[in-house]
Amino acid sequence: MKKIKITQVKSAIDRPERQKLTLKALGLNKLNSSKEVEATPQILGMVTKVNHLVKVEELA
Repeated sequence: MKKIKITQVKSAIDRPERQKLTLKALGLNKLNSSKEVEATPQILGMVTKVNHLVKVEELA
């Protein structure tokens, strides 16, 4: 399975609670924090919901 690197680039302040919880579930809790995760359909769906707050990079 492919791995992706997710980096939070915008703040969760003034965002709906659901988006805040999605960031927390992805393991992102501060600005510019990053996580490397497997690119499962569940993770990709969560990234889609908060794509305006994060930057996604594919890893080799």
